[in-house]
Amino acid sequence: MIPPLTEIKAENLEKLSGIFFDIDDTFTTGGRIYAVAYDALWRLKKEGIKTVPITGRPAGWCDHIARMWPVDGIVGENGAFYFRMDEKEGKMKKRFLDSAEVREEKRERLEAVKKDILASVPGTAIASDQLYREADLAIDYCEDVEPLGVEAVEEICRIFRKHGCRCKVSSIHVNGWFGDYDKLGMTKTFVRELWGMNLDECRENFLFCGDSPNDEPMFEYFPNSVGVRGVLRFAHRMKYVPSFVTDRDGSDGFAEIADAILKYK
Repeated sequence: MIPPLTEIKAENLEKLSGIFFDIDDTFTTGGRIYAVAYDALWRLKKEGIKTVPITGRPAGWCDHIARMWPVDGIVGENGAFYFRMDEKEGKMKKRFLDSAEVREEKRERLEAVKKDILASVPGTAIASDQLYREADLAIDYCEDVEPLGVEAVEEICRIFRKHGCRCKVSSIHVNGWFGDYDKLGMTKTFVRELWGMNLDECRENFLFCGDSPNDEPMFEYFPNSVGVRGVLRFAHRMKYVPSFVTDRDGSDGFAEIADAILKYK
């Protein structure tokens, strides 16, 4: 049983300086950003709270988000890179884990994985945002296709691993890539390179919120981890669950978290 967000200690919220958050089904509801979530993001920014989405979404989306949203940067494709807008220069800064040549070579290797999955798991499709990806392969199991069962999702993961890929299950996609990285690793790099901080020494000053198995490294790492209500549908097959859960789901759950933080600012 995951305790409700209302049980988080006031002193934990008082010392927060930033929030890392997943996007799909954490910040969004049914694929849409509700006004209550976007307003919460602006309210956090105005109070000086750092905000960084940590997502499996593609580089193309992340370019837009870093430019247009009131955030301090974004980690994308499950840790393959971070983007940020340099406010002094007014220019986009992009930091990839792999070079352009390595990313191209890995994309070529992922073609064989893609063909294997599509041939082996009926009902799957390449994610509609694949064209905008730099480093991974996203397989759609319930965003724009008829929802597939747990067995199909597990088979997709098995095929990824057979080819030597790392993979993570989100609320809509199974993402796979070549390389030993994840959301948490690039979040640490982001904090070190941009803010000059060792996250291991100050993790209590940040909160992470998410909703699905690909957020497990973050749930395990951050003492102040919160799942929006939808995380409960995955909790039975997750090794690491959030420390707290909201009463509401998606955008409303994100706003609930923001309200809890801002109560002490």
